Amino acid sequence: MSSFKSEKVLKGIERAPNRSLFYAMGYTKEELERPLIGVFSAYSEIVPGHIHLDKLSQAVCTGVRIAGGTPILVPSIGVCDGIAMGHLGMRYSLPSRELIADSVETMAYAHCFDAMVLVPNCDKIVPGMIMGAARVNIPSILVSGGPMLAGRKGDDEVSLSTLFEAVGARKINLIDDDDLEDYEKNSCPGCGSCAGMYTANSMNCLSEALGLALPGNGTIPAVYSARTSLAKKAGMEIMNLFKHNVRPSDILTEKSFHNALAVDMALGCSTNSILHILAIAYEAGITLNLEIINELSSKVPNLCHLAPVGKYHIEDLYRAGGVQALMSELIKGGHIDTTLPTVTGKSVEENSKKAKNLNTEVIRSIDNPYSATGGIAVLWGNIAKDGGVVKRSAVSEEMLKHEGPARVFDSEEEAIESIYKGQINKGDIVVIRYEGPKGGPGMREMLAPTSALAGMNLDKSVALITDGRFSGATRGAAIGHISPEAAAGGLIAYLKEGDIISIDIMSGSIEALVSESEFNIRKNSMTIKEKTDVKGWLARYKKLVTSANTGAILN
Repeated sequence: MSSFKSEKVLKGIERAPNRSLFYAMGYTKEELERPLIGVFSAYSEIVPGHIHLDKLSQAVCTGVRIAGGTPILVPSIGVCDGIAMGHLGMRYSLPSRELIADSVETMAYAHCFDAMVLVPNCDKIVPGMIMGAARVNIPSILVSGGPMLAGRKGDDEVSLSTLFEAVGARKINLIDDDDLEDYEKNSCPGCGSCAGMYTANSMNCLSEALGLALPGNGTIPAVYSARTSLAKKAGMEIMNLFKHNVRPSDILTEKSFHNALAVDMALGCSTNSILHILAIAYEAGITLNLEIINELSSKVPNLCHLAPVGKYHIEDLYRAGGVQALMSELIKGGHIDTTLPTVTGKSVEENSKKAKNLNTEVIRSIDNPYSATGGIAVLWGNIAKDGGVVKRSAVSEEMLKHEGPARVFDSEEEAIESIYKGQINKGDIVVIRYEGPKGGPGMREMLAPTSALAGMNLDKSVALITDGRFSGATRGAAIGHISPEAAAGGLIAYLKEGDIISIDIMSGSIEALVSESEFNIRKNSMTIKEKTDVKGWLARYKKLVTSANTGAILN
């Protein structure tokens, strides 16, 4: 039996004042004699993926009570990346991950919770909560809100990425206002994390692959009753984890991260997953780097083409057997360590042994992959000495190798204005700099520029590189996380309009065809730019944040 951390605030004569504050909230003596389980809910009325988490959090609380614990609901903030997209609000998205981790740590330690159930759903909230759990290291389980169902326009399934691309199509009159409004009203039909293999669903699937969430967590749709049942089961299962003192450090091991990265490559997850996996590993005391990630990517085949890469959505992955069915295919190829423990109390092998691949179009078999290499690749070169990341599975074949002139912009706004004005030509390489973790600050996502290019049918002829990052809804030759970033003196800061850049995704290289001596000359004549409009806690973040190749963690 695990010891009760809550005894520090509930037991003994000297804790009478502490107990009185619990009684002030309506707790009973009987409740205070049971383990106190923190239920961290990201419910709010501003995030579609979180609008229903009040009900799921209550389902978790029901499960905790069934199994003999006392649930205590506490809140978490959460940014909707879609709403924050394309303006300065996106500066706060990635940094909010650190606030969430800090708040989990704060609430757990301050109130001596015995265990935790994490109830997030969207992009930064999932990794932020896991990072906090890794720090606190008390029994923890994650149950997310689940994916949104795909929308429909006519006979076609659509989702948020479709709508972003429709904006680009409207700008060049490929569609009219009525078409755009139709997309607008039908792409997001209800609650849940947006329906494609974007960042939120990537992280919810990877939480399952890490072993920190129950089977089904990544794919059961938000509106299905099975999602509510899963939440109740998570509430019950946390009591078993508490009883046997199974903590995040028992589950978040080097091998479990390798399992998660194998699933990442097979699913074709968002490039943001690399930032988050690196950050979670850091909090768990595990050494990961981009070299290890590229090594795994070279070995693990890509088995899924989910939106925005293909026509399938997360609900299709669910019907095909979900993450466990995908892992069963990877097990056949020897890419998964099946001996590892999970929050079910069973091993990876026991969890997946009954899983079946019910649709080999949605989940390709291990001997018939979309590609022999994984969905994500890391590139290196003179303008990315510490690496850059691309969603290889989302790049058309003709753009896997590309050479063209740089079109250089010092902000997302400058780039999108030029794109919308039709000033980008086939063959160009759009460079957006000063959008990295420090330079942004906050490392904004570049979904608007990439979607505009796709909507204008330029995604198969124009590449985009940035020291910022991309949404999971991005497709095309979009290379992000360029490190070192411009604000830190990376060579991307010294590119000039018209410089020829060579990209070879299959060989893992990205080079500006500029000599070292020329770059040295430019360093003496060009000044590193710094944004002066940064205030509040974002200014503190700017001072503390590290490079993208380390997960943009705080130093």
